[in-house]
Amino acid sequence: MAQLSASPKYLQKNEARRRIVLADDHPDMLRRVSGILSPMFEIVAAVSDGRSAVEAASTLAPDLLLLDIAMPKLDGMHAALELRQAGCCTKIIFLSMHQEADYVTAALETGACGYVFKSRLRADLLVAIERVLAGSVFISTHSGGHII
Repeated sequence: MAQLSASPKYLQKNEARRRIVLADDHPDMLRRVSGILSPMFEIVAAVSDGRSAVEAASTLAPDLLLLDIAMPKLDGMHAALELRQAGCCTKIIFLSMHQEADYVTAALETGACGYVFKSRLRADLLVAIERVLAGSVFISTHSGGHII
């Protein structure tokens, strides 16, 4: 399992908390992710469809968008593409139950910087966020994350 650095940037004092938008069509997943992240990050919006994710990211300009793939109104892949085409610089990490290489590749081709398997949420999410906010690419694997 990848380890967090001794003093991750998002936990340093005298720095504004990083702002995150959550997008998932399952309320339980939104609550779970929010519970993990809210002590360290500012959750500026939690939305349940891709269209709302695009609107929230465009309007609120968060540091990070955590995005599910399968959502109503607009799937996560198309939401990410719309944001990139509009010039949005928000970093994107996909959270997905899909572990196939084709999904990971497609997600990265949208301009996303990370891909976390929902089955590895507790093990990988904070590490993925730290790495992506530091400028790396993070991809969950079955045995732990892969950092590029």
